[in-house]
Amino acid sequence: MESAYDRSNGVIQSLLDTDYYTFTMMQAVLHQHPNVDVEYQFIVRSKENLGHLIPEIRDELEKLAGMRMRDDELRFLFDRRRREYLTADYEQFLGLFRFNLRYILVNEVDGQLNIRVRGPMLHCIMFEQPVLALVSELRNREKYPEVELEDVTRRLYQKFDWLRKNASEEELAEFRVSDFSTRRRLSFKAQQEVVDIMRRDFPGVFVGTSNAHLAYQFDLPLIGTMAHQWLMVHQQLSRLRESQNAALENWVREYRGRLGIALTDCISTDFFLKDFDLYFAKLYDGLRQDSGDPIVWADKVLARYAQLGIDPLTKDLMFSDGLNFEKCLPILRHVRGRAKFGFGMGTSLACDVEGVEPLSIVMKLVRVHGEPVVKFSDDPIKNVCEDASFLQYAAQVFAVRDINQRGGV
Repeated sequence: MESAYDRSNGVIQSLLDTDYYTFTMMQAVLHQHPNVDVEYQFIVRSKENLGHLIPEIRDELEKLAGMRMRDDELRFLFDRRRREYLTADYEQFLGLFRFNLRYILVNEVDGQLNIRVRGPMLHCIMFEQPVLALVSELRNREKYPEVELEDVTRRLYQKFDWLRKNASEEELAEFRVSDFSTRRRLSFKAQQEVVDIMRRDFPGVFVGTSNAHLAYQFDLPLIGTMAHQWLMVHQQLSRLRESQNAALENWVREYRGRLGIALTDCISTDFFLKDFDLYFAKLYDGLRQDSGDPIVWADKVLARYAQLGIDPLTKDLMFSDGLNFEKCLPILRHVRGRAKFGFGMGTSLACDVEGVEPLSIVMKLVRVHGEPVVKFSDDPIKNVCEDASFLQYAAQVFAVRDINQRGGV
């Protein structure tokens, strides 16, 4: 039997072992916001006590700081046949990039693990995914040390069997899934095994992975565009009311029509769609749902496209909020024939083992140049803001009624 954990190497073994949107946002930051200072906060939504992991976390960060992007990794990422929009100056920058540990603080506050990243966004943006992945794996291998790789694969094939029994061949032909499981995976080995099985045996359509290291290893398409932090950083770089428009405009300025999937739930989907006019609806290929009720979200988005006179069948709807196969199937049945669609699946792919409770963690942007920013999710438990006054002000600006911060900081 083979363990689901590799204890002989560092948790992060490649600078490519991160989500692709980190690289795409990093290029835009290099070109547009190279001097912006930011602050990120690590959040344990489940409130699990992880303070005892601090020595191991610091050890893993030291290993991370000693890594660099290898020449073969750079050649893969900057393959002009696939990603001609990634630029030569950015390639040179990544070739020189190193993690600088002076920008990250790891300690214990009120008995809880506290991780904060503070410094230039250009140098801090790369911390998010490796920190989440290494904390998740360190916790899992301590709490569930006996998990075998076979446990991971057996569960995945059980889910394939369920899908074949409950979905028609026509539905499976449209069941497009991408791997988004880096940040809360059981372990790197588990995610690696899952991606390998998905590309070979998934009964639907496996589109690719957000993890650049695994895309390189298995020659898969890289999936990803932007994350919430791209929208949030503009809240302190422009007028708050215009921040979403500024973020969407700057993204188009950087990628000229490429990577055209926009997140809708940074300041609530309702407000997003008010600003999502014909100009943006034509510029962007589609939208991504990351919180709230996916059926309600789909109907709102489809109604907005119809109102603007745009055929939704020309647009992509990406669903990525806590999905598993059971949740995906009713969404598929609701939107098929009405728009193009796909599913980004995370925890339920690479951390779904009987008896294992996945760790609920995120790392969110909380300040820009020392000033607060806010995320108004379609699910209030995912709201983020450190400043109560700014939270109230932003709620008025964006017409958000429910600002319950159960999941905030």
